[in-house]
This record gives sequence, C-alpha cells and structure tokens, in this order.
Amino acid sequence: MAAKTLPSTGAVTGIKETLDFFGDPQFAQKRFKAHGDVFETRLLNQRLVFIRGEQTMADLFAQGDALEGWWPESVRQLLGSRSLANRSGDGHKARRRVVGQLFSAAALSRYTPSIAALVEELADELIQAKAPVQLVPCMRRFAFAVIATTVLGLDASDRQALFADFEIWTRALFSIPVAIPGTPFAKALEAKKRLLGRLKQVVAQTSAERGGLDLLSGGLDEAGIPLTDDDLVEQLLLLLFAGYETTASSLSCLMRALLLNPEIEQWLLPELLDQPWPNLESRSCPRLDATVLEVMRLTPPVGGFFRRTKQTIQLAGVAVPPDRVIQVALAPDLGDGSCDLAEIRPERHLDGSFTQTLLPFGGGGRVCLGKALAELEIRLMAIGLLQRVHLGLTPNQDLTLQQIPSPSPRGGLLVTASARHKS
Repeated sequence: MAAKTLPSTGAVTGIKETLDFFGDPQFAQKRFKAHGDVFETRLLNQRLVFIRGEQTMADLFAQGDALEGWWPESVRQLLGSRSLANRSGDGHKARRRVVGQLFSAAALSRYTPSIAALVEELADELIQAKAPVQLVPCMRRFAFAVIATTVLGLDASDRQALFADFEIWTRALFSIPVAIPGTPFAKALEAKKRLLGRLKQVVAQTSAERGGLDLLSGGLDEAGIPLTDDDLVEQLLLLLFAGYETTASSLSCLMRALLLNPEIEQWLLPELLDQPWPNLESRSCPRLDATVLEVMRLTPPVGGFFRRTKQTIQLAGVAVPPDRVIQVALAPDLGDGSCDLAEIRPERHLDGSFTQTLLPFGGGGRVCLGKALAELEIRLMAIGLLQRVHLGLTPNQDLTLQQIPSPSPRGGLLVTASARHKS
C-alpha cells in the first residue's frame, strides 16, 4: 500500500501556531483530532511533525537508524556542543555508555544511603516548620541535592551556590534564543559560564571527594581517547538536568495527586508503612508502583522529545520526508469519553485493564539518562516521607499545572505538615 501524504495545518509563517502552542495546553490534541496521529505545522519558522499513538511510536523506534537527535536552538546553545544531547550516531552511543555508568544498578545501590538521609532531612524540616510550606521548591531542592551529592560529592553550601545558577539556566532552556542583556536567555548563558567553572573545580578534586565521578575514571570516547575536562563538564551539566528536572516534576505531581485524592493515599499507606527503611530492596511495592505510573500517565515529566529524519520514513502509513523535525507528543490519551482514562485510578495498572505504552522519560536509544535514579528517588521519597509526615493541602491556592520546562503546580503546592504517628 502506498504511503499517505503528510497532513499539514497549512501554516506559512507559524506566528499564529507559535502563539497557540505556548497559550493553549490542548494545542497538539486539537490538531491530532483534525489531522490524525501524524501532522506537520510550523512554529517559529521551524517545520515540525507532531506524532502520537502506539503504531506511530513503534514505527519510529523501528527506524532509529534513519533518525538523529535534535533540540531547539536555545537548548543546543545552553547544553553545549560537546553535550550528549547534541551528539548523534556512534559518538552519542559511545559517550552514553561511559556516562551511563553513573546510573548503573551498582551505582544506585551506592547512592541509596545518601538519598535516604536527604529524605529524612526534608521530613524533619517539614515537621518543624511553624507555617505552611511550599512543597514544589522542596522537591526541586531535594532532586538537585541528590544528583549534586551522589554524583558530584558536593556539600550543602556548595550545592546551594550551584543550585541558584542552575535554576536560572533551567528556566531558559526552552526560551527564545536571543541574548539581549536582561533576557532569560542572556542570564542563562552567564549562569552556564559560572556552572561550567564550578564543575571544572569539582572534576579537579581528588576522586575520594567526587561522589560517583570516580566511576568515570578511565572513560574513553568513541576514538578511544580519555574524556577531557571540558568534555566531561558539559556531560555533567546535562546529567544535572537529566537527574533533576524530570524527578522534581514527578515528585511534585505525585504529591499533588495524593493531596487532591486522599482516598489514594489511604489505599497506599498500609503498603508504605509496612516497608523497612531505608532497606527497600527486599520488598515489592505494587500499589506505589501503580500510583507512580498513573500519575506519570496523566502528567508525564517529559512532555515530548525530538528527532530529525535523515531519510524518508513511514509512520503509521504516512510518509515523512528527510530533514523533518519530529516532535513526539507524550500527552496522555484520554480516549473518547466512553472510558475512565481521564480519571486517576492506579488500580488499572494492576488489574490488566490498561494496555497503552507509557514513555514518561522518553524512549529509544536516547531515553532519559536519569530514569533509573529518578525511579529510585521517587520510591525513597514516597516511602520515607509518608512514613514520617502527614501532609495537608492549604485552601485557596492555584493547583493547575505549568508545563514548561516540566509539569509543576503553579502555586507551589502549599501544605501543612505534622508528624505521622504509626498505629
């Protein structure tokens, strides 16, 4: 059967499409409904092919050799030319294997005590607070502290100095890449210089003081040459983002879901309270795993990811020409209203009624490097915090989600906290 022609919105300049993209959370869903699971449009004068759907995703991953990584110009500049995110082909694969050692099973086991200590520290901080606390900033500081402590070996004061610049840098990743003084992008470029300088200092320290960085000792690039410090610090900057932003989003959205749906927390608590702390390896947590999956289904920490075609490919029977940027939309499929997919129901992941493929951290050969660390942090935080702390949602706050760079409650998720007394 001949491939179908790529449907298009007909956008010429992309100005209206760009305004709609940033202003309408249902931008992609409306166009999928009108054009199908594969369509082309134009944003900021860049042609983009949006895709979704089980068959489309399967076709995409089956043609990985015909694709390469791609990021918007703002991301490319802020991550740097040496970054894994800006590499493709054999060079990307070789460096990914080296850097991936930081997230191996052995490395995660080594990190667990430090992560557990940070969870306990946050629990104590919340219990001792004399006024309501915004939980989102707490989760962001925690996620950053984990990656900065376990990988970089930084102490609290050094983490805080790095964190301030990192937040400036993160906020501009998906911004207009115009470096006019005072703009978010210009501030982010200055913050990047400071971050790379600090990371070079970290790399120069002895291995005993460098957290997990000794795992990269002797790491070779694709030509068999040891990674230079300039190369390594750009990989570390990416790892800080990979091990931080998606985790902070996942934790914030999980806590928001539990606070908005106390019946789910009550369903979870018997399992959580029965877990040994912090040695969690010997016990399974099916209800927690199902709840995390359900929250990620409804609010995936990665809204989408990009690829660029090197040659013509077919996605769900539609021909996509060479040199087209593809945006894989990971927004949830809520069905046609005849089922309960719009509702939060963790049990669907235990009773066999859910059959969709979930890709909350992206997919294929460029799946988020921090995925395994994020999953460990989420489990440790959910168990360690909820075993010790009872959280209550304060009224009259904005609980809607901002989407860029990752989903997060706009109002900061203001809560009261008290010590939980186990019965």
